[in-house]
Amino acid sequence: MPSGIKGHLAEVRKRHPLRNTYRETMAKLGVLDQLAVWTTAHVGTMGFFLVILAWTAIWLSWNFLAPSNLKFDPPMGFVFWLFISNVIQILLMPLIMVGQNIQGLHAEARAEHDLEVNVKAEKEIEIILHHLEQQNDLLVAMLEAQGLKIDEVLTEMEELRKHQARSS
Repeated sequence: MPSGIKGHLAEVRKRHPLRNTYRETMAKLGVLDQLAVWTTAHVGTMGFFLVILAWTAIWLSWNFLAPSNLKFDPPMGFVFWLFISNVIQILLMPLIMVGQNIQGLHAEARAEHDLEVNVKAEKEIEIILHHLEQQNDLLVAMLEAQGLKIDEVLTEMEELRKHQARSS
């Protein structure tokens, strides 16, 4: 590759470096925002679901099946269980929303970076296509020149044959 094409490609790569948008987004977050992202990521897992399911099953089973003097949340009302469940939901809802907003910011940053990468790739492709067009034009010119030389040689050979045919 001529140094011109390497120079153009190096310039494009320098102007549009590849980035880790996740790392950039997370580096800008404060401790509370990181907590919100962590909570959002972990609450939406099967592990969290299984913990809540187990906690609920144990709580309800204990208060249904344990001896009366050991029950701490009377069956059918389960007021204390409902209270704790509602507190968890009330606290998690805004925390998850904050985490989702932050994840949305990361998605936007990733989309912007994807656009930058696509623009960079398009510029690199344009440079390469331009280079290939130049090579193609040069090759066509060379072939045309060779074709003319071949025509000249064939014409000279034809004249030589005619001359030899007259001589004999």
